[in-house]
Amino acid sequence: MGKFILGGIVTLILLILCGLGFAVLGFFPTPANVAPPRWEHRLANTAVDASMERHAPHVTNPLPPNDQNFEDGMKLYTMNCAVCHGGLDRKPASLATSFYPPAPNLVSDPPDDPEWHVFYTIRTGVRYTGMPSWEKTLSEQDIWKITSFLSHMEKLPPAVQEYWKMSFGVAAPTGEEEKK
Repeated sequence: MGKFILGGIVTLILLILCGLGFAVLGFFPTPANVAPPRWEHRLANTAVDASMERHAPHVTNPLPPNDQNFEDGMKLYTMNCAVCHGGLDRKPASLATSFYPPAPNLVSDPPDDPEWHVFYTIRTGVRYTGMPSWEKTLSEQDIWKITSFLSHMEKLPPAVQEYWKMSFGVAAPTGEEEKK
C-alpha cells in the first residue's frame, strides 16, 4: 500500500514538472489576437467565478437606485468603461477584440451577476484579462454608481431611459431584444 501511495505522489510530481516545463519552454500559445479554445474559456470563467465567490465580500450597494445615480453611473461608464466594453450608442468597443479574452460588450449583454460581484470586479480588476483595478482611479461611490447602472441597465426608470436616448441617440436596452 505504501508503494502505491508513493507511486501516486511521484506520478503527480512528474505531471506537475512536465506541465511547468511545457510552460517554461514556451510551448503554451500566448497570442492575444486569436480566440481562446473553448476549454480554456470555460476553465477561465469558472476560475474567475469561483475566485469571486471565495474572495468578494457580499456587500450591499449603499446608494439608492435613483435617476441621478443611474445617470451618474451612465456618465462614468461612458468616460471609463466604454472604450473596452462598448458605448451606450451600442457601437462595439474599438479595443474589445484586442484583449485576450475579448472584453464583453456590457451594453449588448449586461452582466447578470449580483451587485457585489460586479462591484468587486470593477474595484479589483481581473488578472490576466486586461480588466484593471479601478480602486485607485475612481472613488468607491463612483464604482457603486457604475455597478448600479450596469445592474439595472435593462430596467431603468423612464426618465433615465429618455436621458439615454437624448444623449446617445439610441434607446436603452430593455431585455426585450433577447426575447425576440
